[in-house]
Amino acid sequence: MPTCALHALSPLPATRAGARVGAQRGFTLLEMLAVILLIGIAAAAVAVSVTQGLASARVSAASGELAAALRATRTQAIVHGEEHTFEVDTRANTYRADRGEPVRLPSGMRIGITSAREDQVNDHTGRIRFFPDGSSTGGHVTLQRERRQWQVNVSWLTGAVSVADTSASR
Repeated sequence: MPTCALHALSPLPATRAGARVGAQRGFTLLEMLAVILLIGIAAAAVAVSVTQGLASARVSAASGELAAALRATRTQAIVHGEEHTFEVDTRANTYRADRGEPVRLPSGMRIGITSAREDQVNDHTGRIRFFPDGSSTGGHVTLQRERRQWQVNVSWLTGAVSVADTSASR
């Protein structure tokens, strides 16, 4: 019987890193909170990145649509053999291609125009005229949202329309 008594008093066998069989295993509340905090920080960083990417995409898309409207106005001048105009209203944040319906820019976006003095209708409206030979009065339209800025240029000699991202040069 002495053997049984010694066996009953021996310590429990050790498992990993000194934990004993039968001991509770798991994470502490502090460890759980630390993991949740790290996940929250990572999610916030991703959200900011995605939001900035969407804002940039909106400005890019709007500048592409504006350039297409300018090109369509030039085409109409050539096809119909008469002068056509493209008008920008900086107060209303709209543009209008040749007497069409005004197109309003998305919220938070601003528009500006640089055109010939005779094409400045008033302090907030400017226009670019296209002629039957494809030439124009020239100028550029600027779209801006936060730090992103795109410039749609119109050549006076050829009437060619080009788009440039001017955000990097600012």
